[in-house]
Amino acid sequence: MVTIRLARAGAKKRPFYHVVATEKSSARDGRFIERLGHYNPNAKGQEQKLVLDLARVEHWTKNGAQLSERVAFLVKTAPKAAA
Repeated sequence: MVTIRLARAGAKKRPFYHVVATEKSSARDGRFIERLGHYNPNAKGQEQKLVLDLARVEHWTKNGAQLSERVAFLVKTAPKAAA
């Protein structure tokens, strides 16, 4: 089953996440099918906190992909972040 979830990147104490479509059984930071955006919880100043390709997320969900709890929250708040 395909799931859309966060894959952690970045240094210790400085998290940075990629939003990826991946098989549910693969490791958190392992193989993925497609990168759909990124999330930077420590964004300051002009840095973007969330960049997400909503068209691709919609494509994957229409084809049966499940959103993780955190990604579902981010997708819901994404239009507000873009405005």
